[in-house]
Amino acid sequence: MSVLQDLLMGFSVALSPGNLLYAFLGSAFGTLIGVLPGIGPAAGTALLIPLTARLPPTGAIIMLTAIFYGTQYGGTITSILLNVPGEAASAITCIDGHKMALKGRAGAALSIAAIGSFIGGLFATIALVFLAGPLTKVALEFGPVEFFALMVLGISLLMGLAGKSMVKALMMGILGLILAMVGMDPVRGAPRFTFGRMELMDGLNFVPVIMGLFGLADILENAEESLSSTVSAKVGSLMPSKQEIKDSVGPIARGSVLGTVLGLIPGMTGSMASFLSYSTEKKASKHPEKFGQGAIEGVAGPETANNAHANGALIPLFTLGIPASPTVAVLMGAFLMNGLIPGPFLFREQPELVWGVIASFFVGNVILLVLNLPLVGVWVKMLKIPYSILFAVILAFMVIGAYGAESSIFDVFIMLLFGILGYALKKFDFPLAPMILTLILGPTMERSLRRSMEMSQGDFSILFASPLAATLLVISLVVLVSSALKVFPGTGKGKSDSGSVGK
Repeated sequence: MSVLQDLLMGFSVALSPGNLLYAFLGSAFGTLIGVLPGIGPAAGTALLIPLTARLPPTGAIIMLTAIFYGTQYGGTITSILLNVPGEAASAITCIDGHKMALKGRAGAALSIAAIGSFIGGLFATIALVFLAGPLTKVALEFGPVEFFALMVLGISLLMGLAGKSMVKALMMGILGLILAMVGMDPVRGAPRFTFGRMELMDGLNFVPVIMGLFGLADILENAEESLSSTVSAKVGSLMPSKQEIKDSVGPIARGSVLGTVLGLIPGMTGSMASFLSYSTEKKASKHPEKFGQGAIEGVAGPETANNAHANGALIPLFTLGIPASPTVAVLMGAFLMNGLIPGPFLFREQPELVWGVIASFFVGNVILLVLNLPLVGVWVKMLKIPYSILFAVILAFMVIGAYGAESSIFDVFIMLLFGILGYALKKFDFPLAPMILTLILGPTMERSLRRSMEMSQGDFSILFASPLAATLLVISLVVLVSSALKVFPGTGKGKSDSGSVGK
């Protein structure tokens, strides 16, 4: 009953006129980001963080989370109509979605994708509502040792799944930890790695760093490609047939569960959820030969899974303070920017904010359903904007946003520096996800470790004194070792050194 009371309190916050507006704007911006090829959810969310800099904390988080799960909807439109994924999680939808469009069933594919996305997002949000209480109660029992072990596990999982090169993932993780050390020592209060710059005393400003690594780096990379915006199929009727609805029920149900579960695991991205859902539906089908020829199941399952994953990935963030994906790490940075530390203490200290944001997920998914069914034609028209103009406008907006966060030209140079760095890392196939995660979690990890060492007077055995902490650290070691065995030469596994999450 307490959960329902908390949720009702959340709806009273989420349904206020101001927060409704923020949810609508976030959903619209998120859909737009998903529609425009070349701008992924992490980059889009990072680009729009400056828009929320002057908003109240609750409104800022509601808007940014709406942008996040809104991108999952928007990417479907270009996948089906253009055969070009608006973001990575919608790539698998191109296979059957575009074939349906060529057969004159684009409207039905878009409708089923929107309905599946709505149900998947709703299912994951309900899971968050009922898992929030038990998980936060467990987390409240954690001490510094357990929190350190939990964060090590989260980073290990993300590094283990960050691509085929364990060495590159570890290098990026270490680089993120080094960057996280810039600023004042949390215990002694002495400056570190500031090089005499007053602007670095409080550490690197997260906003320009993330805008550079994701936003500017993506623009530079996409500027090399000739993106086309020619719609090759008409939308047609939005009403799916009875058979298409019947064939979609199973994939939507399975995609909801699969996406939510995978969202709980750090390192599992929306594109992984989509791919596994497509593979599952093909194996479960009585007619697997239909896949690749315009099977509605190949649209319903993956689209449901990637939206369920988007909302499911917010569960560990809200309850444990662990970001499960690069985009969620960006959201965590937005929390920190607003003076909020996601995790169990946030439920206890600011319940109205937390439950207001959770309730806004229900509202946001309804808004997205409305935006994606009747207004498909509007989003298609947005595709006619030349990308040369679009990228120039985005770049100008980034410079204004980086400067406006702290009214500092130094932050503009930081954004440009990390944009060039991110572009170079992408060209050499280094995964950005471990770097972003350790940059975000680094200060908290350091505080937990330093407090643990103070408690034990420098004895590292305290890390294994707690059965829970010891178990988490052993699991982390197993994940890293098993991942390393798959990629190092001579193990008999894939020697390829390419592919990355968060690329």
